[in-house]
Amino acid sequence: MKTIVISAVNLVEAGTLEILRACLGYLSSVAATKQYRVVALVYDRNLINLPNIEYVETKWPKKRWTNRLWYEYVEMNKISKTLAPVDLWFSLHDTTPTVEAKIRAVYCHNSFSFYKWKMHDLLFAPKIAMFAIFTKSIYRTNIQANNYLVVQQNWFREAMAKMFDFPKNKIIVAPPKHDKIEIMHLSHERKDDNLSFVFAGSPNSHKNFEVIAKACAILEEEQDISNFKVSITVKGTENKYAAWLYKNWGHLKTLQFAGFQPKKDMGKFYAEADCLIFPSKVESWGLPISEFSNYGKPMILADLPYAHETASGSAQVAYFNPDNSRELASLMHKLIQGNVQSFQREPDLKIAEPLAHSWEDVFTELLKSSA
Repeated sequence: MKTIVISAVNLVEAGTLEILRACLGYLSSVAATKQYRVVALVYDRNLINLPNIEYVETKWPKKRWTNRLWYEYVEMNKISKTLAPVDLWFSLHDTTPTVEAKIRAVYCHNSFSFYKWKMHDLLFAPKIAMFAIFTKSIYRTNIQANNYLVVQQNWFREAMAKMFDFPKNKIIVAPPKHDKIEIMHLSHERKDDNLSFVFAGSPNSHKNFEVIAKACAILEEEQDISNFKVSITVKGTENKYAAWLYKNWGHLKTLQFAGFQPKKDMGKFYAEADCLIFPSKVESWGLPISEFSNYGKPMILADLPYAHETASGSAQVAYFNPDNSRELASLMHKLIQGNVQSFQREPDLKIAEPLAHSWEDVFTELLKSSA
């Protein structure tokens, strides 16, 4: 019986927890065949609790990085020796722990090492600025000890290969699978002639809501254009960044602070919109792009590699410099006037192997050399 170890001690919420659940969901069925022993190092087994998995809980104080580093580079080494021989050690959280295993791999889902942070990030989201500063060093530690890296997008493979001189043919591109939202088609007519834009994102500084707010101010206050509205998923009270946005641009009639939208309401949120704006400066994927693309309506996206790749195959896409609010305002104005010449189809992206479309594909590739 071969042993697979999944280390995921800091995956406790949101998208990363879903990655862990999906990964262990597949391995649970594999372990049921009795051909593999699967051990998962997690913060709290009750967050997953799938059958056929052996759990090692590690409820270390997450806010203390010294504890985390000690666990990654000292305690995990001890655990790997007690579990020996380990056929595959797969770290699901960016870091490469010091362990003994025949095959070692790490899932790299944090793209902040490529984020060009600004001073206001230190004010509103110092944790994000620190991620941007230190993620490169976190990745670099032990990275060459891995047999494989796993990433979500091809541009990330290219960037990681270049930054760390890691062989591209050992970096597996595994696009994430997401639960589909219900595609709604509204039967009622538009209530007014205002063109409707939306941006769905969490109220974090790297999401770059301010470029949208500034573009609205340019159109509404400088150019006296008001036959449009932009709805953003910020209320204005969530954190310092949200409060700053509302204080500076909450007076705009064309900018609606709609607040958080539950997943069950996202279909309606998108269906009522004419265009998606997605200005985020760093993403591991950019889920709203994938979701809104299903409607075949125009999208105005940050001119960054992640957006081009996520929008692959989309019907009507235009790009803008995410630091240039006037460029965004110009594209919005053209669409308000009915001019769609700037919106083109994003070509389908052909991704080279190794390419994994499922967790089965991922583990088939990772375990090749142990066969």
